[in-house]
Amino acid sequence: MKNAQPKDDAYKQFAGSGTCAGCHKDIYEKHLRTEHHLSTSPATATTILGRFGAGNNSFEFDPLTSVAMEKRGDDFYQVEYSAGKEVRKEKFDIVVGSGRKGQSYLSWRNNKLVQLPMTWFTAMDQWSNSPGYSPRKPMFDRPITSRCLECHSTFVEKLNDTSQRLESFDRNRIILGIECEKCHGPAAMHVAYHQKNNSKEAKYIVNPAKLPRERQLDLCFLCHGGALSKTKPSFQFQAGDTLSNFFSLQAAMMNADNIDVHGNQAGLLYLSKCFTSSNLTCLNCHNTHENEKDRLQIFSQRCMNCHSESHGKTCKLTATIGESIRQNCIDCHMPKQPSHAIAVYLQGKDAPTVAFLRTHYIKVYAEETKKFLNQSKASHQ
Repeated sequence: MKNAQPKDDAYKQFAGSGTCAGCHKDIYEKHLRTEHHLSTSPATATTILGRFGAGNNSFEFDPLTSVAMEKRGDDFYQVEYSAGKEVRKEKFDIVVGSGRKGQSYLSWRNNKLVQLPMTWFTAMDQWSNSPGYSPRKPMFDRPITSRCLECHSTFVEKLNDTSQRLESFDRNRIILGIECEKCHGPAAMHVAYHQKNNSKEAKYIVNPAKLPRERQLDLCFLCHGGALSKTKPSFQFQAGDTLSNFFSLQAAMMNADNIDVHGNQAGLLYLSKCFTSSNLTCLNCHNTHENEKDRLQIFSQRCMNCHSESHGKTCKLTATIGESIRQNCIDCHMPKQPSHAIAVYLQGKDAPTVAFLRTHYIKVYAEETKKFLNQSKASHQ
């Protein structure tokens, strides 16, 4: 049942994931290890992955200009130097990203948020300039919008709706991370009801698995549907809503060659035969309660739920590869591809370095299949 509470004071509708742990402890503790939970978090010595030790904590833009990552007291800063003299510093306040590919960082400026110039690029184990930033000078002024936060947090309350200014946010009404209530809906009424009533039937909460296919997809596509153009203010969409009532969805429908592998998994999935010829949803493949990254065997076994003899859809290479086909369908049909959206300049490089992410355009990739067969053959020699 959807939360029937009015949206005038949206923040009060949320109970907080810690409250969910009272009845769903196992799910809650597993969720803490997911990339959804780590999508945004307060900046601390634990959550910031980048190095602050001398020799590993600076980035030179030119012989005179650099940015150093420094710990001062209990806080962390990105500090710009010109000819060895400090010219500005901004505090690490919010970490964006689990660190699997990298992390970017946000800083509060009064009630506004900006992105800091330095990003930690995990693949190369070093600091880089933030994606899309100039490699020639440090930039401290990229504004963070409510739409940015809508995909990287559970809830943030805006203080103004004026498009002519940087958006302002209430620091005391922010729920970082993609938490339980992002996918199940605000749970204050749910918690209050079940604390008073001994009922096994869940009230005032959404179970995404029980939603119609279109509403399940809308929930995931809110953040994985690319650069959607919103028609209503951010954070009004809730689990179970129809996405087209809040966004123009035309941007999601593109040619696969023009869709980046980061951020628009929906656009790629929509073009896949697996999607168009079945009732496939994201939940058929992803258990969002657990961290299953890089567990290719688990995802391959889920492919087998449809691609099996009983369904008449076995892989043509089954006889050639044998049982190992059950261990890894993913590298052949969803290979990692370069993202142009996540491309950073590393120290001393004239061209950007890209991150590789797994595509959601599911099809036969001849070169990847050849590579897989060669590896399979080598492992049996």
